[in-house]
Amino acid sequence: MSTERPKAYYTAVFLRGSFRAIKESMAGKAEDGLPCWLDTRMLGMLCRELTACSEEATLPADAHEALESAREACDQLLSRCPGGLDSTLCHRHLDAILEALQRAIDALAKAPVPAAPSRWQSATRYLLHGWKRLS
Repeated sequence: MSTERPKAYYTAVFLRGSFRAIKESMAGKAEDGLPCWLDTRMLGMLCRELTACSEEATLPADAHEALESAREACDQLLSRCPGGLDSTLCHRHLDAILEALQRAIDALAKAPVPAAPSRWQSATRYLLHGWKRLS
């Protein structure tokens, strides 16, 4: 992984690819009104990853806003799955997620790389992250 871009950039690229694969592998087409059945476990995993990415402290404001928009669209999609949507609405939700992720990727590609943390900052972050996992 190159140090020229923030970690959130690579996470957003992964998420965009994952949501695009979901959209392209769906049985229904955007024009038909057939019920849409997505794997909610996979959507839930991607939504959690999207939430974690949007909560990074070093994100530029426009990237944070785009990731929050994608997270909200993902939450809406997940709240109606499985079987609560027809293919047309499911495609709209996925398009909204993909568009927001693309905006985030564009913003993160221009974002300056955060400075390497000092040894004390790294130790503090490590301890706090471990404390959050325990609680």
